[in-house]
Order: sequence, then structure tokens, then C-alpha cells
Amino acid sequence: MKNALKNLIKNSWKKKRFELSASNHPFFTFYYKNLYSPKKGSLAEFLSEYSKSKIGKFFVIQIGANDGITNDPIHKFIKRDHWKGVLLEPQPNVFTNELSKIYQYDKGIYPICAAIGSLDGSQKLYKIAFSEDRWATGLASFSLEKIELAFKNGVVEKNCSKEGILIPENPKDRISFTEVLVISPDTLIQKYQISKIDLLQIDAEGYDLEVIKIFDIARTQPEAIIFENENLDPNDLEACYELLRSNGYLLKEFGRDTLALKSTNQKMLQFMD
Repeated sequence: MKNALKNLIKNSWKKKRFELSASNHPFFTFYYKNLYSPKKGSLAEFLSEYSKSKIGKFFVIQIGANDGITNDPIHKFIKRDHWKGVLLEPQPNVFTNELSKIYQYDKGIYPICAAIGSLDGSQKLYKIAFSEDRWATGLASFSLEKIELAFKNGVVEKNCSKEGILIPENPKDRISFTEVLVISPDTLIQKYQISKIDLLQIDAEGYDLEVIKIFDIARTQPEAIIFENENLDPNDLEACYELLRSNGYLLKEFGRDTLALKSTNQKMLQFMD
């Protein structure tokens, strides 16, 4: 009973927050413009100050945008400072019902129902078959092994327990896949006439290193890159760090996220100490 009431309150607040943001309600924008203060030394503080340093000129590419708001580190700054950019989310239901709606009134923000890849085409995306909750859609991956691991290590069981969901007894009913559109960085850059990338924001469920490689950062030169480090194999993480350092980036970990910043950005180097 207690968990049911807690979930009801949480879901009601999530729905109301989504509605306030999607409508660009004055209350929502007023709060983040005038009352919000990020924690000192946090990734949010970096994003807030970085955004303010480029008011009206900030361009983001987000890989794995999901619903556009839940556990999204950049959402509030897109809204507050009127960023421009391209946001990719390959899951059709999430894109149609959430991401496209939350930015429907934000001029210069272009949500795309697609994943990033080295070549244009399509690819199988694996997901939890029996839930469309945010925790479940957030686990979607090109790697079937990643989804299977989420069952083995208890991640799925833990979330199902919180939400009061039963895991299907038949393993065939637990994981599904869908063919999703894949777009290459070259096509993305050409289609949206992207001349600079202030931030490459990645949430790719362990696919982050591949995304950084696909983007050919030596050529595209994002000024800042943020990606999750906790889902990467330690060897892959070190390879990722080495690739970034060799291309002139300074690195700092903020818990599960890593910030890579071009060493030439003197204004923001204080956050890399």
C-alpha cells in the first residue's frame, strides 16, 4: 500500500512536470531562470555556466535523448537558455509520445527518431518487452547482451519490484527488438547545416565509446563531450579516455558521467581541476 501510494505521487509529479515543461509554462521557465541554483562543483554547475557563456549561440547534439526530461542533465538548460540542436532518440513510442512533445514549442530544437551510426540505414534495437516505463526504455541497447545482463545482475528485478511489475516467466516475453533508423554524423551535419558542436551529450547504454569514434571527433571537434562511464568495460573506458586526451581534451569524472572539454576553452577550465 505504501509503495503504491509513493508510486502514485511520483508518477503524478512526473506527469505534471512534463506538462509544465512541454508547454513552456511561465512557472517552469521562471524557476530555472531565477530560482534554480546548481550544486557547487557539480556537472550541473558546469553546464549552467557553460550555457551562460554562450547565450543564444549554444548548439547541442544529444544521442539517446529518451523522453527529454527524466534524468536528463541538459533539459533545464535547453529550456532556460534557448539552446539549438538535434536530439536523437530511436525508440518510436518514446519519440512520438514524449520527446517530440516536450520540445514542440522550442524553436531551433530538432528531435529525430533515429540512432547514430557510421552509415545511414537501420539496425536492431533491443529493449524490455513488457514495460514502457522510463527505467525500461532507458535500458534499450543495440547489444542484446547488455539487456540480458540487466536481467542477470538484478537491475530489471529491482525496478520491477519498485513499480509492482511481474517479470514474465517465459524468457521469450522479456526482450523484444525493433528495427530503427540509423543516421550518420555526416548526414546529420549536412542536413542541419551544423558548423559547430558546443556539446555532444551521450547516453548510449555502454555504446558511448562507439558513438565518440563514429563522430570522428578529430574532424567534428565538439567543444565538450559528456558521456556515461559506468556502463563501459574498464578497458573500453581507458581506450576512450586515451582517444579523448590525444585529441586535446581534458577529462573529469562527475560520478557516473565523464566530462571531456577542449583544453583551449580557457573560460571553463576552472571546472576541470
